[in-house]
Amino acid sequence: FIYTTAKKDYAKKLLEVLDPKKKLIRRCFSQSDCVCSQGCYWKDLTCLGRDLAKVVALDHTTQGFPAQAANWIPVPPWSGDPEDEELLRLLPVLGRLCQAVGRGDGDRVGTELWAQPVP
Repeated sequence: FIYTTAKKDYAKKLLEVLDPKKKLIRRCFSQSDCVCSQGCYWKDLTCLGRDLAKVVALDHTTQGFPAQAANWIPVPPWSGDPEDEELLRLLPVLGRLCQAVGRGDGDRVGTELWAQPVP
C-alpha cells in the first residue's frame, strides 16, 4: 500500500512512476483517506482494515496518527538520489518484525524492535 497526505491526483501520478505496470502496489490511500484536524492531515492506519499489530508504516514525516505511534518507522526524506539505500538498511528490521508476527508476538514487540541498531 501507499499512504500519502497528498491529493488523489498527485498520488495517481506517483503510482504511475513507482508501479507503471500495476503489479507491486495494491492500493493507494490519499488525502481523502486521512483524518483532518485543525488543518492537518493525519494518516489513520485503521482505514487499512487490518490488525494494527501486524502493520508498520515508513514515513519521513511525523504525520502519522498519534494514537498509532508504535506503528510508524521514521525514514529520511528521499531526495531523488539513485544511490539512496535507506530502505535497504531497513530490511533487517522488517525481517525481525516478520519473525515476531510469525511467532504470534507481533502485538507485544512495539517500537523496541526497530529501536535496535541497524547494521
